[in-house]
Amino acid sequence: MQSEIPGKEAELCVALPNGRIKCTACARYCEIPEGKVGLCGVRGVIGGKLRLFVYGRVIAGHVDPIEKKPVTHYHPGSEIFSISTTGCNWLCQYCQNYDISQRRKVEGVEMTPTQVAQTAEYYGSQGIAYTYNEPSIFMEFARDCGLEAHKRGIFNIFVSNGYDTPDSVTMMGQFLDCITVDFKGSGKQEFVRRYIGIPSADPIFQTLQEIKSKTKIHVEITDLIVPRVGDDLEAARKLCRFVHDELGPDTPIHFLRFHPDYKMLDFESTPVATLEKHYEVAKQEGLTYSYIGNVPGHPLEDTYCPECKKVVVGRYGFYVDEWNLDDKNRCKNCGCQIPITGKLHARKKSRFQFLS
Repeated sequence: MQSEIPGKEAELCVALPNGRIKCTACARYCEIPEGKVGLCGVRGVIGGKLRLFVYGRVIAGHVDPIEKKPVTHYHPGSEIFSISTTGCNWLCQYCQNYDISQRRKVEGVEMTPTQVAQTAEYYGSQGIAYTYNEPSIFMEFARDCGLEAHKRGIFNIFVSNGYDTPDSVTMMGQFLDCITVDFKGSGKQEFVRRYIGIPSADPIFQTLQEIKSKTKIHVEITDLIVPRVGDDLEAARKLCRFVHDELGPDTPIHFLRFHPDYKMLDFESTPVATLEKHYEVAKQEGLTYSYIGNVPGHPLEDTYCPECKKVVVGRYGFYVDEWNLDDKNRCKNCGCQIPITGKLHARKKSRFQFLS
């Protein structure tokens, strides 16, 4: 008896004259022959059709603060049900989720999109984040979960490397409310080739332009600063200029502290002074809301009013501990409008997680 075909037929693809199927979920554009899978390990061809093998297979689930994504200008203080599948389209040598992202096996708890949305609702989450690995590789599953989430008044967030295509951005527009696009080493070509395994970061910049011009998705930028090999200030300046010119000066940018993991255990954590220099570059390039991350208690975790320079949102790590905005998100001191979507959510103390 023929075994059941795994997963579900994928939509982000096109048939080629040579009999292969080109996957259009990410900028690798893998051309996959019968019986083979793409680099991500979870999209492959069976019976002349591209299948998403991890559709309905959730490898990890956890209720997180939205600030952990990191997202600071969209529904602050909200609880987020974070999920992922196995697989990834990048080969990051520093990945802290390598046991999930670099696992090329179809594993995980079986969950329908309705069950994902119901679980988020049950635990009182205001949003669902598709994270821990690159969500674009399971885009069709994320889309179906996201549509179910919207029926329940729950928003959707991607924590993404941004290595996408016009096709995947179009699908994002059907359900996605917020995305944080995570550059590494400011997108410098030498870094992304050596430590990520992609030719260049150009598709990420193109994706952001697509998102800005064709969707209403809230965008925040993160940039993992890796000491010695991914901390070039001129690369950061180039990135900041792009964000300013293409996305707007109020787009939040977060410079994140690297810590040793996976295949880069011989590297030290990023010096805080290095992150502070990157923050200053962002300010010099006209970005209004710049942050440093993974340094709990640092004053540059906070949001400052651009007019009176007072703290309007104070943070410690992933938690909001000071809120000086009125009911229209204006600075209580001077009345300046701060571009934050949503009100401060009261956070519960309970946590839920599973790891398959």
